Amino acid sequence: MKNKFYITTAILYTNAPPHIGFAMELIQADVLARYHRLNGDETQFLTGTDEHGTTVFKGSEKAGKNVKEFVDEMAGKALNLTKELNISNDDFIRTSDQIRHWPGVQKFWRELAGKGDLYKKNYQGLYCIGHESFMKNSDLVDGKCPLHKTKPEKIEEENWFFKLIKYKNEVKRKIENNELQIIPSFRKNEILNLFNDAEDVSFSRPVKNIKWGIPVPGDDTQTIYVWADALVNYISALGYADESEKFNKFWPADVHLVGKDILRFHSIIWPTMLLSAGLSLPKAIYVHGFITVDGEKMSKTVGNIVDPFEAIKKYGRDVIRYFLLREIPSGDDGDFSFKKLEERYNGDLANGLGNLVQRVATLVNDKMGGELIYESENSKIKNTEQEDNYRKAIEEFRLHDALGEVWKNVTEANRYIDERKPWVEVKENPDGFLETMTTLISLIHQISWLLQPFIPETSERIFKMIGDTGSKEIINNHRFIIKMREPLFPRIS
Repeated sequence: MKNKFYITTAILYTNAPPHIGFAMELIQADVLARYHRLNGDETQFLTGTDEHGTTVFKGSEKAGKNVKEFVDEMAGKALNLTKELNISNDDFIRTSDQIRHWPGVQKFWRELAGKGDLYKKNYQGLYCIGHESFMKNSDLVDGKCPLHKTKPEKIEEENWFFKLIKYKNEVKRKIENNELQIIPSFRKNEILNLFNDAEDVSFSRPVKNIKWGIPVPGDDTQTIYVWADALVNYISALGYADESEKFNKFWPADVHLVGKDILRFHSIIWPTMLLSAGLSLPKAIYVHGFITVDGEKMSKTVGNIVDPFEAIKKYGRDVIRYFLLREIPSGDDGDFSFKKLEERYNGDLANGLGNLVQRVATLVNDKMGGELIYESENSKIKNTEQEDNYRKAIEEFRLHDALGEVWKNVTEANRYIDERKPWVEVKENPDGFLETMTTLISLIHQISWLLQPFIPETSERIFKMIGDTGSKEIINNHRFIIKMREPLFPRIS
């Protein structure tokens, strides 16, 4: 029986086009999904767009567009980004979808109401539009939201509230004993410190204040608050409203992959909601950090926003994938610069991987008539420890370290060529030459296999270039027939 693996990204908030941070999250999730498919797991990979709330409505007004037209445009860009980055998502959910998403949200609301976990009260508080969330004075720095650098609005209104306090101790216990894992572990410690101050949370706002959203069942004066709507996407996309076969097969999620700025919502609010609704909690939350650009926070004012579409157009999708996965630590903050990207490109991809494949292909083509018949006894490859380290790194959400293990093989293979000097061996020691070339082909096969989740297009090109089947193991007597092509990664001058 196959294992199942269900992974989700956070859904992109459609107040603006997708940025490089969302591109990184898509790529990270894609690596995990592809890795589990290669391992034979039945995999479901979900991403999508969060399309309701005040900020989206104001964004549409600023753009001078009807709100539906505006979110359709932003969602279209997000969907296009998945294609441009070669993301292997199985589904794309939109929270404005009244057929797929709304019924799940309304059912979920009724479940909470049926448990007596929703109540109405007047409330006065500080509301951060950027977060779409009420904040406490203790959350502010110099009276401003530390993330958005804006003063929250003072709001007084009647809302529906969810009894988060009723469930917070149980969720805290599940995080402490790793029933709900939070990776990396230092994020777990951050969240556990927030539970003591956790309070009941607003789950609706008056229609007059939120004109764009899902109506509260049975109360047409209120709109379901954005987080009580958006978080449900993880189950609505599986058919929760109808308790579909897909929902029963794939829930709970094995991994929610989110940015550190929304970890609180996913590790405190979402799990308490699920307990109230009688549903299982996700197994793990993987948390990535922020991307700075040349050491500074991305800002329209500074003018350092990185457009992922432009970056892909200039360098290619696999180059962008590789850089974000290798340069940015998976669970922490990292810096993006085009200078660093080009250094990684020339050093790792052009001089490292590309040079290795080109050297071996040229040797087989020039010295072996373009063909090598594989015999396992001629291969001296012994690097199972690195493959074990690679797998461990992926399963601990250290994707940068996993790529580091692959590049040890790239470096070792290039060093092996320099030491063995096959262009000399072919004349002086034909048996040694055959051993060298078989070992090098084996190394390239393994490197290409391990790169499939990370830079799949490049992996496929390498397999085709050396006449490889792409299967995990090389079969004896397989004919590697070299098809010379342009260099994988021409150097950038």
